[in-house]
Amino acid sequence: MSISEAFGPNDLRIPPGWRRLSEAGWLLSRAANGFGHLEARGPVDGLPALVIPGFIANDRTVMELRRALADAGWRVHPWNIGWNTGARPDTIERLAKRLDEISPGKPVLVVGWSLGGVFARELARAHPDRVSAVVTLGSPFSGDPKLNNVWRLYEWVAGHPVDAPPIKRIPDKPPVPTLAIWSRADGIVSPRAAKGLAEESDKTVEFTCNHMAFGVSRSTAKKVVQEIDTFLKTAAQ
Repeated sequence: MSISEAFGPNDLRIPPGWRRLSEAGWLLSRAANGFGHLEARGPVDGLPALVIPGFIANDRTVMELRRALADAGWRVHPWNIGWNTGARPDTIERLAKRLDEISPGKPVLVVGWSLGGVFARELARAHPDRVSAVVTLGSPFSGDPKLNNVWRLYEWVAGHPVDAPPIKRIPDKPPVPTLAIWSRADGIVSPRAAKGLAEESDKTVEFTCNHMAFGVSRSTAKKVVQEIDTFLKTAAQ
């Protein structure tokens, strides 16, 4: 199937720059949702999960997502690396050590929002025995790395070209069950980048939320958890 057959014409476009302002405003209005402790959440005997925040976000930014996973019975852990300021040469190594801290015995579900999802896919590629499944939320893992309207900001903050990061960005599906959740209402990342091609994930699910909702919206977080539950049940069959 060609790109034009797999995607509509608007899916291939970068969201207009003005939508960054509406996304930022939406995030700021929900900043209070990030209050609460940053330790692991959920039942102690729950299956382990790790949530990786997006670019210029941290563990508080994805608090609602972690709460929703914990409410569903997961033992959810923060990434504990502070603000996500872009890829670093040791990013995957640090995340692998985090998996060892979280669960030295059981593989871990890794959920990544935006850039965090790109990290999650590469973590699973490097350590497939340590990752039970990967879920990406509005993550620009596929196609041109400039299929978003913050790539210039990324280069300024991260200190390297978006198309030459210090860790590989490989669109091929990682060797673990992989779910990509994306939205045509995303004001940051192009649908082409966040949905990817059919062979790049085991399943894709379209939401109707904006980009920030993946990390900070309570209602969206609950829907994400429902999709994860459905996906993992199907993958286990």
